[in-house]
Amino acid sequence: MKRRTSPNAYNQLGLGTTQLYNKRVVYNQKRHGTFPLGNRMVTFERRMNVPRQLSPEFLLVDLVNELGDLAEDRDAVLARVRERAKEMDPRKLSRAVSLYGKYSTQKKFRGMLQHAD
Repeated sequence: MKRRTSPNAYNQLGLGTTQLYNKRVVYNQKRHGTFPLGNRMVTFERRMNVPRQLSPEFLLVDLVNELGDLAEDRDAVLARVRERAKEMDPRKLSRAVSLYGKYSTQKKFRGMLQHAD
């Protein structure tokens, strides 16, 4: 199971993230590390559960997972994530958080999802 993505995918969430990254990420179950493939460097990350379709809920959770690696203002992005989370289906988002969120991400969303009730 391989899923290709890029931090540029977060831009489609409408959170004001506008940086363009020259980085390709492949989520897979075997390798991890950064390797040259052709003219590009590709980062392989080991993830056991990645959905076939990258839903907005998954992308929102993944953005918070990878927030430390982004060139954006973290506090500003988190504020916009809170607003966007209010607009999403709480059940779908809660499921995505529990399936795909790192522990620190789950803690951040726990507060957001409690306020959504």
